[in-house]
Amino acid sequence: MRVTVKAHARLHFGFIDPDGSSGRKFGSIGLAIDTPALMIEATPADGLSVTGKERGRVLALARRFLRHYNLRQGAHIAVKTTIPAHAGLGSGTQLALSVAAALARLFSIQADVRDLAAVMGRGGRSGIGIAAFERGGFIVDAGRKTASSGECRVSSRLKQRGAWSVERTPPTIVRYAFPKEWTFVVAIPRVAHGLAGTAEINAFHRLGGRSAGAAGRLSRILLMQMLPSVLEGDPVVFGESLTTIQRIVGAWFRPAQGGTFATAQGAALIKAMSRAGALGVGQSSWGPAVYGLAKDREMAGSIMVKLGEVVPAQIEADIFPARAFNHGAAISLSSL
Repeated sequence: MRVTVKAHARLHFGFIDPDGSSGRKFGSIGLAIDTPALMIEATPADGLSVTGKERGRVLALARRFLRHYNLRQGAHIAVKTTIPAHAGLGSGTQLALSVAAALARLFSIQADVRDLAAVMGRGGRSGIGIAAFERGGFIVDAGRKTASSGECRVSSRLKQRGAWSVERTPPTIVRYAFPKEWTFVVAIPRVAHGLAGTAEINAFHRLGGRSAGAAGRLSRILLMQMLPSVLEGDPVVFGESLTTIQRIVGAWFRPAQGGTFATAQGAALIKAMSRAGALGVGQSSWGPAVYGLAKDREMAGSIMVKLGEVVPAQIEADIFPARAFNHGAAISLSSL
């Protein structure tokens, strides 16, 4: 038997309340996109082996899964395609969930996506990647309860297995199918990778106090502008609200990333996208990936042509169009 898993990248539009002043911490906004995507294949084997890119990461993830479920069987995992690592596109969560989902299906482990996320240690802050793997689309999660609100409760079922409770995985409060014609121009500057792991944790610790008023303003924009614009199919209002939210989030994270955006190259690309007519602009997660919104592929093509005057003459970057992906990861079985 061969198990194939294909999962898609996501854009992270920002946090809602990073300091938890509302009683819930973080809360995220994001969107699953059709490209780039990763694909892995898992087959039974005598031992554990991996071929393809990200071999070390995949081995570590597979060992974690096998150890957690006390499995002595082996598997061969072939990594066919990947999402660029540490670029702000959610590669870590998609890779972890893909490995876990493949092995769970291969060894008949009954576990849903949120169980697997807990086992693999994903979703400590943002639940966008987990929800993108589940169902895709435009997503808002509720963050986690602060410690005083029961953040650290652990369900007896998962506690016995040594994993965090699914209560620690931020619940999805909004999931909309995103307009298929809206297109993002995504640019990944060829610079240092975005923050991840210990560096990301340390960066959160360096953040200063944030204004509850700013979190309230962001929440109002999300509720009264961004969400209705998706339902009403209004890319202009969506883009305006996205840009405003990005400015608020960028101001919060300025102490950790040195500016509203993580890199000078990303900031220059965002400025160029705005001048080229993008309806909304921003940085995905810690970057360095940035994006601009177009109402359709034709408009996105025009933006990319104008960006060609900047790249590669002044900035080296990988630039591509991406649309919403309104489905979860695809998991299929086939005979060897």
